[in-house]
Amino acid sequence: MSHIHIHRDHHLGLAGARKLAFKWAEQVEAEFDMACTYEEGHVADEVAFSRSGVSGTLKVTPHSFELDAKLGFLLGAFRDRIEGEIVKHLDALLAKKPAASKKKA
Repeated sequence: MSHIHIHRDHHLGLAGARKLAFKWAEQVEAEFDMACTYEEGHVADEVAFSRSGVSGTLKVTPHSFELDAKLGFLLGAFRDRIEGEIVKHLDALLAKKPAASKKKA
């Protein structure tokens, strides 16, 4: 069984990180047919995701995202490609800047 571990620091706080994690969960549900459950906590949240051949969690804290996934035997052969896709999606979400608020004159 192959494992994937990805850690990304951020400066979003828990509320901002939570919004991004919801978007991430929606994306993986739509694009990769994952089943996701989101559990909010006081200090951190956790997104559990799974589908045939893969399961894992995304831990959401005020300062970081920590993804751990286990790939079954068949998907283990594609570990590098799968990890690359996860990194691409997560980094793309983190790179997006929030819309600037309009100032009244």
